[in-house]
Amino acid sequence: MRVVIAGAHGQVARRLGRLLTGRGDTVVGIVRNPDHTADLEADGVTPAVLDLESASVDDVAEVVRGADAVVFAAGAGPGSGEARKHTVDHGAAVLLADAAERAGVRPYLLVSSMGVEQARNGTPRGMDPVFAVYLQAKLRAEDTILPRTALDVVILRPGGLTDEPGTGRVRLEHGVEYGEVPRDDVAAVLLALLDAGKTDEVVELVSGDTPIADAVAALP
Repeated sequence: MRVVIAGAHGQVARRLGRLLTGRGDTVVGIVRNPDHTADLEADGVTPAVLDLESASVDDVAEVVRGADAVVFAAGAGPGSGEARKHTVDHGAAVLLADAAERAGVRPYLLVSSMGVEQARNGTPRGMDPVFAVYLQAKLRAEDTILPRTALDVVILRPGGLTDEPGTGRVRLEHGVEYGEVPRDDVAAVLLALLDAGKTDEVVELVSGDTPIADAVAALP
């Protein structure tokens, strides 16, 4: 399998890259910062330096052409302002979808966030306004990408991310209560979703009791 990961230097993305390369798959990692290429190469990932806030559809399509799947795991990051939530969490996700369509790559996994529905109608009372913009940007990306008939879309909404070792057991469904989940398990679920070829799914992920393979197999 050849997989292109956008935001490949992120903590979940690097875990996914290592899982894929560790079993012999080919991974291309899109990163903005050339200083991150050495880390990707150490993981066995081929870096592609590309700024998704300024790249054209053709630029990105050239990178994803020939891939079996693309994964959007990029994010503006907690220290960024409202503007970059729009350009990265929404704009870059849509750009990757546009490029995948142009390159004829159907499977698209979007890493979103639990809680996005809270911000559909504005900023909930008591919520940090910048965090609300982040959720709104993620939700706009979901709403734009999911209906595209040229793509096989799966949207994964993890809960609060932790660096605890993965347990391999999760709760993976739509409409679960908010909780936490190790980044190890998020990466493992993404790998299982890639292998399963699921489509038209919007699922939330927290730690649970079900082995990952069984949780993914139970999805419609």
